[in-house]
Amino acid sequence: MSKNPPEPFRRAVPPEAEGKRLDVFAAELAGVTRSRMEKLIREGRVRVNAKVAGKPGLKLSAGMEICGEVPAPLAMRLEPEPLPLAILYEDQDVAVVNKPCGMVVHPAAGNERGTLVHALLYHLKDLSGIGGVARPGIVHRLDKDTSGLLLVAKHDAAHRALSEQLKARRICKLYAALAQGGIPQDGGRVDAPIGRDPKNRKRMAVAPGGRHALTEYHVAGRFRGATLLCVRLVTGRTHQIRVHLRGLGHPILGDPLYGGKQAAKVSRLMLHARRLTFAQPMTGGSVTVAAPWPEDFLKILEGFAPPGDACFTGQALAGFEALEESF
Repeated sequence: MSKNPPEPFRRAVPPEAEGKRLDVFAAELAGVTRSRMEKLIREGRVRVNAKVAGKPGLKLSAGMEICGEVPAPLAMRLEPEPLPLAILYEDQDVAVVNKPCGMVVHPAAGNERGTLVHALLYHLKDLSGIGGVARPGIVHRLDKDTSGLLLVAKHDAAHRALSEQLKARRICKLYAALAQGGIPQDGGRVDAPIGRDPKNRKRMAVAPGGRHALTEYHVAGRFRGATLLCVRLVTGRTHQIRVHLRGLGHPILGDPLYGGKQAAKVSRLMLHARRLTFAQPMTGGSVTVAAPWPEDFLKILEGFAPPGDACFTGQALAGFEALEESF
């Protein structure tokens, strides 16, 4: 256990914060991520008017007294593992890594070894501790079967700054998705709330009363029975792109959760976190990083190209990269 004392926080809710969720307000107050604060609330470490808070989503009223404590990070007990990891950008504050398809981001039940976190501990000297002992440096996440770019914070100040950028939607995250079927429109927006699927707790769904979720998409190329999309993730809900494209009637190819019978036709989820643009957390300078196209992604894509047109896939990828530049 850490020998450092917990970090206490206390404040009365000001009038301008009335109606805010408890986890959002307390996270800002304590300087941690919302997901971390949600966990602390469920652990009974936050009080409202001297009573243990039960619900992270409690709507606050002006004058309520909010207090609690953030435990000091535990000494990391995870063992570094010499797993291959492509670091595409690195400075003294942040790194951007290229996660392969099939790699779990952080340890959890059933995935105690071989995660991205184990690789980070081997390849990077310093990592932030805000995310907790199991998630050092992790600012945001990718699903196991999604490949591509992931931001990593090297210290807590960088982590807080990047989390603020995420919250304010100042980080531009672009994805490549190969959707089932032909999408007739050249682009669009899906503005639909997302919550837990009541019929299957492993899945998310478009749900009234869910969290606000906004996705923008543009067609980069129309293949045989599939459409290559350049997708901008405006909000960052669990499985957001996968749920929204399924809601359009065009789930992502290779998606075992949302793809239906078509999922087994390809060997991987055809979703790739392709490009990130963010402000360097300490200097404010703009940083843009693009991930290379995975070989398995390209091989599957070429399988949907019209027969005899050797240039089709290359033209579609060029169109995708042109769309990236327009954001």
